[in-house]
Amino acid sequence: MSGICDERVVVVTGAGRGLGRAHALAFAAQGARLVVNDLGVGLDGTPGADSPAARVAEEIRTAGGEAVAHEGDIATPQGAASLVATALQTYGRLDTLVNNAGFLRDRMLVNLDEDDWDAVVRVHLKGHFLTLKHAAAHWRAEAKAGRTPAARIVNTSSGAGLLGSVGQGNYSAAKAGIVALTLVAAAELARYGVQANAIAPAARTRMTERTFAENMTAPETGFDAMAPDNVSPLVVWLGSAASEGVTGRVFEAEAGRITVMDGWRAGPTADKGARWDPAEAGTAVRTLLTETEPPGAVYGA
Repeated sequence: MSGICDERVVVVTGAGRGLGRAHALAFAAQGARLVVNDLGVGLDGTPGADSPAARVAEEIRTAGGEAVAHEGDIATPQGAASLVATALQTYGRLDTLVNNAGFLRDRMLVNLDEDDWDAVVRVHLKGHFLTLKHAAAHWRAEAKAGRTPAARIVNTSSGAGLLGSVGQGNYSAAKAGIVALTLVAAAELARYGVQANAIAPAARTRMTERTFAENMTAPETGFDAMAPDNVSPLVVWLGSAASEGVTGRVFEAEAGRITVMDGWRAGPTADKGARWDPAEAGTAVRTLLTETEPPGAVYGA
């Protein structure tokens, strides 16, 4: 196997199924050596009975690639540290971190238990932070030793994190936090040769099978618009040295479409030059709102 990721060492979390598996296979097809992480839990985060990480690693090796499984919990300091250590001990280096692991516990806000909030924020947002922290510490040490890497971080947000999603307050908040975390990482880590970007993918996985039909293949082309494999080419490119100079960005990826998301930008402004009276402030706000586009609709609204 050879391609734009020849000899790069890539870690993919949540790589036992769905998008993560597709990313791992796509990286391997482009010459990368993989650490395939998956805790093997169910859709709601409860323990599973099998080892999907080992299956995917074996699938890569059978196809002629290099891969090792990691089954630790990346939302713990020990699990995140051992993930990075596995890459270094197995291959002697780490080049790319793809944060993808997650699960759902959907509830309307008034029915959302604190445990369901904590569990989803823990695996999505804390899981991204801890792996990023340990990988970044290694890359900083390399840069300070005069071995500045061409390191890449690809985080996984969601349309729910950009626009919100009814019944997914915990998931939406965690995915929005991942965007901000990505922007901070891009700014803080650039001096160490690290680039950080995020994707907001749409694909058919265990988490979205009720949203996307089982078969959305166009009969005239054979193209399955919701296949997870459609997202992976962008992730592979962002995780490669070829993406030099692209950092601090969020991309929406769905089917054959890639969109650069503009994010929050300053819009119309009113400046009185003094403290507003509440009624005056309200009048100013209503005027400003007529000068800008309405926000996108919340998913499910």
